[in-house]
Amino acid sequence: MSDQNITREFLLKQYVNLSGINLRHCDLTGIDLSFANLSEANLSHARLWRADLSRANLSEATLWSADLSNTKLQNAKLSNAKLSNANLWSADLSDVDLSNADLSGADLLDADLRNADLSKANLSKANLSRVNLSGASLLDANLSNANLWMANLSNANLWMAKLQNAKLQNAKLQNVNLWVVDLSGVDLSNANLSNADLSNANLSDANLSDANLWVVDLSGVDLSKAVL
Repeated sequence: MSDQNITREFLLKQYVNLSGINLRHCDLTGIDLSFANLSEANLSHARLWRADLSRANLSEATLWSADLSNTKLQNAKLSNAKLSNANLWSADLSDVDLSNADLSGADLLDADLRNADLSKANLSKANLSRVNLSGASLLDANLSNANLWMANLSNANLWMAKLQNAKLQNAKLQNVNLWVVDLSGVDLSNANLSNADLSNANLSDANLSDANLWVVDLSGVDLSKAVL
């Protein structure tokens, strides 16, 4: 079936299993595909504004440059999904599985990622301004050159994450695990790092001006050329 012949009625009738379907460039604004199996589907450049994809299976799906702004994706499976340059403004991604997903260059402004699994995800150069990542797992994730201005990362696990040259001004990092994390060149000005574990982290060339370092574990930290 060609892209032009795919209708909303077809999708809703077949919603139980849409694995591998080609929906690139399709306008699916506001569609309800909750619980659908969209694993390995091609949704590149698709418009999914305000769609409901909660609890859907999108593992290994291709969503390059897709519009997922204001989309409901809570508890969805997006492991190994390709989301580079996707628009996820204000999307609800709470409790989502994004492990090993490619979100490089994606725009997640104001998105809700509470308790999400982003372990080993690629978030390099992503816009994560004002994102809620509280309780999220970012184990071994790539956040290099990402914009995390005013992001909420309280109680998140960032062990072994890559944060070189990331922007974390005014970010909330209370009780965060940053053990052995590369924070070289990171801007942490005005960030709240109270009770964070920074032991053995690399903070060389980092900007920590006016940061809250109350009860922070700095044992073994490299602070060479850091601004305090």
